[in-house]
Amino acid sequence: MAVDNKTQFDSSLMRRLHSLHLQSTDLQGQLERGPRQVAAGEAIVAQCEAAVASARQDVKKATIACDEKQLQLKSREDRIEQLKAKLNTASSNKEFDLLKEQIAADVQANSVQSDEILEGLERIDELNEAVAAAEKELAEKTAEQKTRLKDVDARMEVVREGLEHVRSELEKCEAQVPIAVRSEYKRLTLLRGDEALAPIEDGSCGGCNQTLTTQMVDRVRLGFLTDCPACSAWLYNQA
Repeated sequence: MAVDNKTQFDSSLMRRLHSLHLQSTDLQGQLERGPRQVAAGEAIVAQCEAAVASARQDVKKATIACDEKQLQLKSREDRIEQLKAKLNTASSNKEFDLLKEQIAADVQANSVQSDEILEGLERIDELNEAVAAAEKELAEKTAEQKTRLKDVDARMEVVREGLEHVRSELEKCEAQVPIAVRSEYKRLTLLRGDEALAPIEDGSCGGCNQTLTTQMVDRVRLGFLTDCPACSAWLYNQA
């Protein structure tokens, strides 16, 4: 809707209105960022909790695998002793040689498995260190989140108070908007927020940088309501 070019609208009032709208936008943005910061912190803590759970699971799997190898080793050692006992009762050289071969194979297998068990135990130590590191990071991030929550809560309280004050001041100033354009002002600011108003900066619209004619600048200087031909923002002088 085109503005009434006969309507008087003091630049000082519009400047104050714009300042309050900018403050309101900034404070509202801070209110919205607060919960996002908390949510981001919660996500970090959740990631750390998942990392701890995963690290502990790795230790559990490695321990089970190592325990199984140790059981296999013990079982094979018992079998070696049984085979050695059978050597004394071998009924033939062939049976004796076969037993010796089985014993040698089991001894060799146990040697390999012993090395694997040692490697497994070393791996478990490394995984336990990873668990400790993950738990440490979780504790740190949890503490950071608690601090963040306190900081955000305190800041949000200040922001809410500030926003309430700004809205109160805005309501007072809006009561001074000329009646002829008050409904249009409300429509524009509801739709565009602080972008509904713009200062004149070096002969241009401060909202979109559109170069203004001398006539437009003069109209604003004389106190007539004038909108930008490009972005339709209502224009005012900065001082």
